[in-house]
Amino acid sequence: MVMSVNTNVGAQIALQNLNATNAQLATTQNRINTGKSVATAKDNGAIWAIAQGQRAEIGALTAVKQSLDRGVAAVDVALAAGETVSDLLLQMKEKALAATDASLLTAARAALNEDFVALRDQIASVTANAEFNGINLLESGATGFQALANAQGTSTLTVGAEVLALGSTNVTVAATQSISTMTDAADALADVTASIDLVSGALARLGTKSKALSTHITFVGKLSDALESGVGNLVDADLAKESAKLQALQTKQQLGVQALGIANQSPQLVLSLFRS
Repeated sequence: MVMSVNTNVGAQIALQNLNATNAQLATTQNRINTGKSVATAKDNGAIWAIAQGQRAEIGALTAVKQSLDRGVAAVDVALAAGETVSDLLLQMKEKALAATDASLLTAARAALNEDFVALRDQIASVTANAEFNGINLLESGATGFQALANAQGTSTLTVGAEVLALGSTNVTVAATQSISTMTDAADALADVTASIDLVSGALARLGTKSKALSTHITFVGKLSDALESGVGNLVDADLAKESAKLQALQTKQQLGVQALGIANQSPQLVLSLFRS
């Protein structure tokens, strides 16, 4: 082997190996610090791009879930109000039936009518206030709403209105209906009886829609979890493996430093050739 004070080939090789070890050590330490094997595009451009696309999908699914959650809340408010309307109609039927009794005294009929009107007006109040986030499925003129169903925004779940206001298709009781006479009581009894059946059907439809929204929320949650798991498989580091590699590289680094020290001592051997 040629000895030279100008060029120390052994030291150069030792330094190259040490630099390579230091680079690997830095990469391993970064993976341990971030918990990711692909933290930036320069780590692995293709994998990083795929992961970013999936992260965008996960973010979009979060928006979908929020839309569905708002939809469920709106339907649940409508259901709660609708059940109240149904209960009020049951009480109104009792009053109307009692008012058909020909033997009632005028004062008793007036008291029954007062109760009937109060219950009737409560229906108007309940349907007018059955609102969540600006959505009211029960008031006159309600149109329903659409909730997002996929991350692309190309699919929706539609919930139609079920109007339960006085004088509507489902509640045929008029806003001025009373039981002040036997004839009025008979008419009111027929309207209330029909309304009870119609309201029950409307609530059944709302219940079906609420269940459909809840089922889709569960699906979106599972899909989001699956995507997150997939992204993790792509970019997350195996910390047990990286920890073992870190110890090996630290040992290799120490040996590299020693090898470089030994290589740097070689030129001084030339001095021994000139000693007398």
